[in-house]
Amino acid sequence: MCGGVGGAKLALGLERLYGDAVTIIVNTGDDFEHLGLHVSPDIDTVLYTLGGRSDLERGWGRAGETWQFMKALHELGGETWFQLGDLDLAMHVERTRKLRAGVSLTAITRDVAAKFGIAATILPMSDDRVETTVITPDEALPFQRYFVEKQCKPVVTRVEFRGAERAKASDAVIAALQDPALDAIIICPSNPYLSIDPILSVGNLRSALKQAQVPIIVVSPLIGGAAVKGPTAKIMAEIGVPATSRAMAAHYAGLIDGIIIDESDRADAATLDLPVCVAPTLMRSLDDKIGLVRTCAEFAMQLKTQAQTAGGTR
Repeated sequence: MCGGVGGAKLALGLERLYGDAVTIIVNTGDDFEHLGLHVSPDIDTVLYTLGGRSDLERGWGRAGETWQFMKALHELGGETWFQLGDLDLAMHVERTRKLRAGVSLTAITRDVAAKFGIAATILPMSDDRVETTVITPDEALPFQRYFVEKQCKPVVTRVEFRGAERAKASDAVIAALQDPALDAIIICPSNPYLSIDPILSVGNLRSALKQAQVPIIVVSPLIGGAAVKGPTAKIMAEIGVPATSRAMAAHYAGLIDGIIIDESDRADAATLDLPVCVAPTLMRSLDDKIGLVRTCAEFAMQLKTQAQTAGGTR
């Protein structure tokens, strides 16, 4: 399960190592309509990353992007706070066209993944609309307004997932979580509040996770008490949660069976009351990503063996 940039890095390692044995459930809480188009930022980040089309320098969007559309839109006085590149624009136009024709987001995503030559199965968390909304002391901000337009500067008091009470995970997502061949569930190092919690807010998806008969592990997005990218540590400070491995484990209490933390946070291991694996978690290269995937797999299998020895189901 993952969000955008950070999660996509581990997802790439998973896909490269295990190919079509991998299913990636992606956050859609930050999907929104912009300029009349349905934009799915996290899904597209995963698709571009695994499909070899991502811009490695910017960390988002497509490689070789051009910006003629945005220049022309600026001349017309249109909204330019959210950048849509010319290549990226094709994705949003085609997705919007198909959605309006009655095709599900799940089917659209699978079709694009196949066209990009991606072996893994990529699934939106739901075909229903869930809107991540950031509550600040002054206003409620749609996620992209907070994240992109205001660059995460407003203080966060809480995060809401509007529509989650009505949303359902797709049959494909539930089938993946109930697959007899499933070995492990990995929560990628994505922002827990903005990327993973939206997924967990979908009722039948969370229920399926709790009923899963395999180890569920989380890779902490914190390294040395800070986030590699994004506002994870900032949000934790604003809501009064320390940026520690213990706090990260507590956030997922009752759901996960183990946590992987970075070597720089080794001292935190003694404070945790669940199984912990200490390993390098910073992913600069493909080898780093694959190495962390191997660590995840070994840790999950260790937990599975321990549970079986103890007579448990995981």
